[in-house]
Amino acid sequence: MNTSSSLTRRLLLQAAAVSAGGVSLGLPGRAWTQLRTAHNPFLLGVASGSPAHDSVVLWTRLMLPGEQADVAVRWEVAHDDRFFRVVQSGQSLAPAGLAHAVHVEVQGLEADRWYFYRFTAGDAVSAVGRTRTVPAPASVVARLRLAYASCQRWEHGYFSAWRHMRAENLDLVMFLGDYIYEYPNAGNAVRVPTGGWVVTLDDYRQRYAVYKTDADLQAIHAACPWLVTWDDHEVQNDYAGLVEGNSGSPLPDFAARRAAAYQAFYEHMPVRASVLTRAVAGLATGSEMRIYNRTQYGRLASLTMLDARQYKDVQACTPEGKRGSSTLDPASCPPWSDPARSLLGRQQEQWLDAELGKAASREVGWNVLGQQSLFGQRDFRRGPGQVLWNDGWDGYAPARARLTGALRKHAVANPVLLGGDVHENWVGHIKADYADTASPALGVEFCGTSITSRSAGNARIADVLAENPHFVFADSERKGYGVVEFTPRHLTTTLRVVSDVLRPDSGIETLAQFSVQAGRPVIEKT
Repeated sequence: MNTSSSLTRRLLLQAAAVSAGGVSLGLPGRAWTQLRTAHNPFLLGVASGSPAHDSVVLWTRLMLPGEQADVAVRWEVAHDDRFFRVVQSGQSLAPAGLAHAVHVEVQGLEADRWYFYRFTAGDAVSAVGRTRTVPAPASVVARLRLAYASCQRWEHGYFSAWRHMRAENLDLVMFLGDYIYEYPNAGNAVRVPTGGWVVTLDDYRQRYAVYKTDADLQAIHAACPWLVTWDDHEVQNDYAGLVEGNSGSPLPDFAARRAAAYQAFYEHMPVRASVLTRAVAGLATGSEMRIYNRTQYGRLASLTMLDARQYKDVQACTPEGKRGSSTLDPASCPPWSDPARSLLGRQQEQWLDAELGKAASREVGWNVLGQQSLFGQRDFRRGPGQVLWNDGWDGYAPARARLTGALRKHAVANPVLLGGDVHENWVGHIKADYADTASPALGVEFCGTSITSRSAGNARIADVLAENPHFVFADSERKGYGVVEFTPRHLTTTLRVVSDVLRPDSGIETLAQFSVQAGRPVIEKT
């Protein structure tokens, strides 16, 4: 694996150049070609994401085995799906060094408007995608409808949840991590991905390509723009910062593996080129790839996407000889309460505190934080003492207290945390102090189940709910996604679950529905 050479400054600058809307051909020192091929190179579909009030990112990747040159790609944006009323068009490059991925940042669009888009390479034409801009920051908005989802392991089931999500009439999809998994197989696998353990840049590219051949996943990507973050399996199970996790055999250079995974994430996600170019050429030696960001949806909602994996301190008190996460009694672990430990990293914490400090002046109705995991404390031991999980927010209690402290300090209006990772639905209140049952609720959280990934199962889930009264609902069995509809006066969250994740034609049903009134952080089951 030669990750360092693949992430040279020239390649990174090229990524920024070719992503800008408009003609970007003829870069000095780069060989490029017009595509001449008899097969369809758009096998992985199209996608859009990172929407602003005047721009959006359009994505595709050309599947061109053996092609070493950059390839010219034409793109079009129109008001109609037959492209009679084209708004903008241009050419960009699909760089060979970035797996012939295309990221076009289309500028100068109208706010709060739907568009259609497509790509052309040679005689081949992509599927048509549908995307939108968000409302202008100062505009009054009546409704936002978004879905949140995470954790789609190929071997554990079919992606039928995505097919049903497409019918939800969404404005946005918020994906909260574990888009791919790095394992070679699974027990009782429904289907098996090609390749073995995923450790090199080529491995990660191939695994993304396998996932993106799924027709239901392609369809929801083409239906509306996505906001995305990652969790651990985009690299390795339970990794923390630059400390490797616990899946597969240890590698001599984890930083290089992480760099390869991060590059592949960029190549396959509809994110802005600044995500990659900020990393410059030091990614393979540990430089960051910043993906945390904020999107404002008029005066209705602020949507903040966090990164709770890249900067986190290693899990505290994992038993000797074991890598990754564990459940344990925090009273037996002195580092557990160390205020120097962070889940988000100090720089991201400071950025988030500053953004929350601006919330009042923005006069936004709902302040939504999309992040990877369960936020509220989840004690697995009935009665005295505690047993907590050290990989999520429970393992970083002082960092969690800093975040809830910031919500209180800045009097943030209507906080809503959306999460994933645990493969179960958990619904609860954000508390100032989880050790005090009388502590005031600061906001609400909805931690979603997985698209397919199995839960360990929890026969004692009723006991866990009783021990943690800030949660009002939990389910450890069903797979699917959540849909949140925001209006100025209230939000409604609907938990949607598939009938059978083992069937590609599975049906869908509503597991539960909840409402929250603006200005009153109390969850009511409807």
